[in-house]
Amino acid sequence: MTTQRSARGRTRRLAVLIASILLIIGLIAWIAIARNNSAADFAGAGNGEEQIVEIPEGSSLSQLGPELEKRGIVATDGAFQTAAANNPDSDSVHPGFYRLQGEMSAESAVAALLDPANKITPLQVYGGATLMDVNVIGGPGRPGIFSMIQEVTCAGSNTANCVDVEKLSKIAADADPASLGVPDWAQQVVAARAGDAKRLEGLIVPGEYIIDPGSSAEEILTDLITKSAKVYNDTGIVDRAKDVGLSPYELLVAASLVEREAPAGEFDKVARVILNRLAAPMRLEFDSTVNYGLPQVEVATTKTDRERVTPWNTYAMDGLPQTPIASPSLEAIEAMEHPADGNWLFFVTINKDGTTVFNDTFEQHLEDTQRAYDSGILDSQR
Repeated sequence: MTTQRSARGRTRRLAVLIASILLIIGLIAWIAIARNNSAADFAGAGNGEEQIVEIPEGSSLSQLGPELEKRGIVATDGAFQTAAANNPDSDSVHPGFYRLQGEMSAESAVAALLDPANKITPLQVYGGATLMDVNVIGGPGRPGIFSMIQEVTCAGSNTANCVDVEKLSKIAADADPASLGVPDWAQQVVAARAGDAKRLEGLIVPGEYIIDPGSSAEEILTDLITKSAKVYNDTGIVDRAKDVGLSPYELLVAASLVEREAPAGEFDKVARVILNRLAAPMRLEFDSTVNYGLPQVEVATTKTDRERVTPWNTYAMDGLPQTPIASPSLEAIEAMEHPADGNWLFFVTINKDGTTVFNDTFEQHLEDTQRAYDSGILDSQR
């Protein structure tokens, strides 16, 4: 009995000893591998081959390490983690897309991600922006949204497959509206204008957008339009349009006129003028709608231009333009949804300071229009 019990005890002790030895050997091997991995590193600031990486919202710098190792930007995640831990500014990284290079030292990769010069500039869509560039007579031109997207995607050295104006225009003209995220209330109108890139005018709300330069033209437009549709829908555009006697798409079109015609602080008054004229009925006769169809624009328009028939010229057609003429801001949308009370049918800006006068009668309007001519604001340079 005693002999058997002693033998079992020796067996257990031997098993424990072997297990302990194996555990120690495994631990030593793991430490060695970890040390080797953390020590492996590229030298220098990269091989010149540009790569775009993203730091998502709410992510930390250290979380990027495994992806950088997989893509050959840094040699090992371990080296990157060490470099991030040794950089006191690593917690201040901002979300967005960054331009790095292949085969960077971990230290240089961390420094590059913290350098604002390597961050891809977000797309800034301003109120009144148009899809295409605008050439202004006697003044600086206005870059279109497509050109601004091209500037983001085609900057840096990796320009072979970047998204340019031509690619964006083709997708805008030909892609299925629903697949691009066009809201339900605009799909039928947009589909009816297949082949014309301007059918997407007004469907990208002004604001700041972070664009992945590696995305396709369709992916970029889908992202912008889908986000914009949510913003417009969140204003209650469907119900509010019914309240003012318009369809949601017509309200979008009218808001684009407000954006291009109204001075700051007068959006709701111009919205009321639009509704009053449509109800009269009277032609809107907005110079901004004349300019939208011209290769070159200015504040004043000529008689010849005002007589030119286009899908937008409200001097030559009844009702609203067939599409928006710009991207309306939320302020313009909300002005159309909540127009001011008034009987105004006319308005004119009478000086270069932006002073705008609203009138009920054509006689009063003529007097104020003459004041505008006298101030020089309506002098054509053509």
